[in-house]
Amino acid sequence: MKADPVVQASYALAVVDTNVLLSAALSPGGTPAILVDGLLEISKLVFSAATFAELETRIWLPKFDRYLSIERRRRLLSLTQSAAVWVDIPAALAERTFSSDHADNAFIHAALAAGALRLITGDDDLLCLHPLDTLHILTPRQALDEIQAGA
Repeated sequence: MKADPVVQASYALAVVDTNVLLSAALSPGGTPAILVDGLLEISKLVFSAATFAELETRIWLPKFDRYLSIERRRRLLSLTQSAAVWVDIPAALAERTFSSDHADNAFIHAALAAGALRLITGDDDLLCLHPLDTLHILTPRQALDEIQAGA
């Protein structure tokens, strides 16, 4: 997926929430998977210790046993971990609350700490915060449409 330089700059660093990443793994032909594949071509995915821990915890839930083999989960975590841009969250930022869901705050903290301009989520508790300073909080469909419109 080639993107317009302006669009590509907007996605140079992107935070993708756990549910979008899991949806991408579960449905390879779905919008989240197409988006994540495209993002991996034009950007770097940002993780903090907290956001990666959420992915790592959720991917091992028994409800995914019938859909994702142990080997596939290990491979996804390994690839994600090695390709990620890792950020530490400054204490002053970590104290800020944006959402009533602590796990949601971790994604905002990671995006702001990295200077990312895009956070992709399907979570209404995050989507209702759009825009947040320079951070655009988009659904997978909105992000994919934005990237494809600039292609």
